[in-house]
Amino acid sequence: MLERDYFSPGRSTAVAENGMAATSHPLATLAAVEILKAGGNAMDAALAAVAVQCVVEPQMTGIGGDCFALVAPGDGSPITSFNGSGFAPAGLTSDILRDEGHSVVPPTSPHAVTIPGAVDTWCRLHEKYGTIDFVRILAPAIDAAENGYRVTGKVGYDWEANRAKLESNPQATKHFLPNGITPKTGDKFLNPALAKILKAIAQNGRDAFYEGEVAEELVAVLTSLGGTHTLDDFSEFSGFETTPISAPFRDHELTECPPNGQGLAALMIARILDGYDLSNDAVSEADRVHLLAEATKAAYRQRDLWVADPDHIKFEIDEVLSDSFIGDLRDRIMLDKESGPAVWDGPVHKDTVYLTVVDKDRNSVSLINSIFQGFGSGIYAPGCGVLLQNRGCGFCLIPDHPNEVGPRKRPMHTIIPAILSKGGKVVMPFGVMGGQFQATGHAHFISHVLDRGYDVQRANEAPRSFWYDDVLSLEPAFGNDIRADLEARGHTVDWVDKPIGGCQAIYIDHARGVLIGGSDHRKDGMALGY
Repeated sequence: MLERDYFSPGRSTAVAENGMAATSHPLATLAAVEILKAGGNAMDAALAAVAVQCVVEPQMTGIGGDCFALVAPGDGSPITSFNGSGFAPAGLTSDILRDEGHSVVPPTSPHAVTIPGAVDTWCRLHEKYGTIDFVRILAPAIDAAENGYRVTGKVGYDWEANRAKLESNPQATKHFLPNGITPKTGDKFLNPALAKILKAIAQNGRDAFYEGEVAEELVAVLTSLGGTHTLDDFSEFSGFETTPISAPFRDHELTECPPNGQGLAALMIARILDGYDLSNDAVSEADRVHLLAEATKAAYRQRDLWVADPDHIKFEIDEVLSDSFIGDLRDRIMLDKESGPAVWDGPVHKDTVYLTVVDKDRNSVSLINSIFQGFGSGIYAPGCGVLLQNRGCGFCLIPDHPNEVGPRKRPMHTIIPAILSKGGKVVMPFGVMGGQFQATGHAHFISHVLDRGYDVQRANEAPRSFWYDDVLSLEPAFGNDIRADLEARGHTVDWVDKPIGGCQAIYIDHARGVLIGGSDHRKDGMALGY
């Protein structure tokens, strides 16, 4: 790894031996480390952390959202994947939306609210992998909701940026904009109703959310706004364990969750880039940005055509990742010229939290939890303190498309935890938040680690680019010379007005027995171990 430049802004990696957590919020990281120190394993700690984030980062995540996870046992057993994405109500059809005059799923509509999968996922993961009582695991989140927490800087920034969403729903306005004011950095915020429900989940598991008073309130709120949700939709929902998908990159293996997530796109981008030398002396910075953009175009074209509910996909993953298919995509890329417009049907940057935990036995958890857009659908149920996601925006309304809205279908998902392995050993659980950017972000991050020798913190801090909707967006750190170079290749280039994504990662140095963690400066969080 390259040495850090201590004259430049940035932070050092976190270094520890016994266990480590990396999250986007200090309170979540602290909760995870305390669980580890108390004897819990990586899963116990990860669930404690994500529950805290569902309280203290309400603009990004919540129990009204979904969850995906990759779990790598420290004993070398195969990595497993868990799909906790919600399905559409049984009564929802694309014709309902088209008859209402929609060409896409409206983000603040009840039709955008799929059945939240997070709580079911947490309970199933705890049942299979957890070692300590769920009451102890959820205690930090309950405390934060009941007694309040101080709003951190990025959370306050996002809160203000999403004010209009909150004002679209009277109950959300009342709760999240007290006295009509957006909470600022350092303000105290409480959600006692959410604390009550978290206590019930701690005691009674998933039934406390999917049956009884909570489910009844959520259904009542949604149907009052025109939703088709029923109590059966909630009680009959469940996530499921599945087999991960993977592909080689350099001399490592990148593992992702299978569709309906966009992990396939991340693997395709990595495979395309694997055909280029991206080391420091081989290419320019503009070359790297250009090749990442072109690989993104190729992969996302396929993603938007094919990725859908796993029961509705119409392709073979192995064929899409084959040498011949990837080679054909790579052969179409020109180094001196961009490849022109591509179809892009999905909404762009959205909001999510990602975290990773590794324990003393080297069990690893890579987990992501999301309500999709900032403050989700904006639909808030005050009795139970639940803000509902709008993951249904991931559906399309194209007739006969595999991702067309349909009863009990799961939409295409952007949230994708990842794990990097070498020689059969996990070396880095990681994830990159940022909606559509996530698949691109995975390739960008691992290339900086493996091609350029960056440590996980420096790789986090590297400037980011993202092609979407035929525009190549750059963070300002790239500078005008690189922008001009890319424009000369035909790209339409723009500076972003907000940072792109957010990343957490833990590198496992098995030879030395050390954990090395990084947490993105674009968020409030940190990596911490003991």
